[in-house]
Amino acid sequence: MAQTYDLILKGGTVVNQDGEGQRDVAVRDGRIVALGQFDASQAGKVIDCTGLHVLPGVIDSQVHFREPGIDHKEDLESGSRAAVMGGVTSVFEMPNTNPLTTTAETLADKVSRAHHRMHCDFAFWVGGTRENVKDIPELERLPAAAGIKVFMGSSTGDLLVEDDQGVRDILSVTRRRAAFHSEDEFRLRERADLRVENDPRSHPVWRDEEAALKCTKRLVSIARDVGAKIHILHLSTAEEVDYLVDHKDVASIEVTPHHLTLTDEAYERLGTLVQMNPPVRAAHHGERLWYGLDQGILDILGSDHAPHLLEEKQQPYPKSPSGMTGVQTLVPIMLDHVNAGKLSLARFVDMTSAGPARLFQTARKGRIAVGYDADFTVVDMKKTKTITNDWIASKCGWTPYDGKTVTGWAVGTIVRGNQIMWDEELTMPSQGEAVLFQDGLPRS
Repeated sequence: MAQTYDLILKGGTVVNQDGEGQRDVAVRDGRIVALGQFDASQAGKVIDCTGLHVLPGVIDSQVHFREPGIDHKEDLESGSRAAVMGGVTSVFEMPNTNPLTTTAETLADKVSRAHHRMHCDFAFWVGGTRENVKDIPELERLPAAAGIKVFMGSSTGDLLVEDDQGVRDILSVTRRRAAFHSEDEFRLRERADLRVENDPRSHPVWRDEEAALKCTKRLVSIARDVGAKIHILHLSTAEEVDYLVDHKDVASIEVTPHHLTLTDEAYERLGTLVQMNPPVRAAHHGERLWYGLDQGILDILGSDHAPHLLEEKQQPYPKSPSGMTGVQTLVPIMLDHVNAGKLSLARFVDMTSAGPARLFQTARKGRIAVGYDADFTVVDMKKTKTITNDWIASKCGWTPYDGKTVTGWAVGTIVRGNQIMWDEELTMPSQGEAVLFQDGLPRS
């Protein structure tokens, strides 16, 4: 029989928009060209997926890879290596680098650095500031731009836009969905003296639930007034879940694995290693986040991968920086929750592939369907492994989940038909390319 396809994924359980079922997937020129049953002789390469689930490629829409300017913590190569080792096929990287990603030139520089050096596909958030407001309508449509990201709290310098007028100016000119770190900077300043030296347990006392809720209410009000679409990153409070139920027409919501998995008891075990903005909080907040996930209030998962070296994190609080690794552990942590009955595999797929594609209007990503990019996260739902620091590919080399045993593991990462990772080994050189967006496609 003549060779028809470049690649066939054979014998796996495919999970996509029409449910789960055993089907082969045929790939040619980096795209899916057929679903069904195929003879192995029809392809130049066959990957045996018997006993495995083939998921649409996982999209992590919030990572900090630190390049340029803070490369000692992470860079685009090492961060993307961590991504594919964990089953992630595309990432959207954040603008708080040095220099900041706030201009066409700094965005183009990142794209140049990333092309065929990153192991996964990529896009970059562009920082919204007071200084670049007039340029935002063009900036958000540039090649590889995921959209506009605004810090209303937890940043410094030009990336901090804490006042209502500054946010209003930005949202008045955006046309795509803009992403926000939603913590009220004014309240954080007022409460800064609540930080207790060398006691990270005071972190969620300082950055309390009111700081998050107050900012989210301000943000929703402005977005509704100017007719903008907003995306609230790393939701962390029960109060915000209940408030946002009535504002889903303007606001989409991200939740992180660490806010779903860790509680404030982790400060006793991990100290500053679990220090994040917004903070890991008391258990009832996590319980309400799970309610929001179960009821469909929360839209997508993002890791907020924000690495720091161990010696930096181990400085006494509050000198210690906020942030932890997450891109490599997103899939196994959440598959463990799937196996525990906390969410279905279909819901996981919607929150990590179809959901990001829908919210941010990616082109050809997010589904296993003919015409789409051949991006797959291949998982063994029965595989039990212990997450260890030694497994972490990030430059920082640590994870808050060190020693945690999970069931459900990514065994393969395939990006546009390229088998990038299999059985915890990189299997080919980096092939990463820019994600295309429907709102940013080149004009014909």
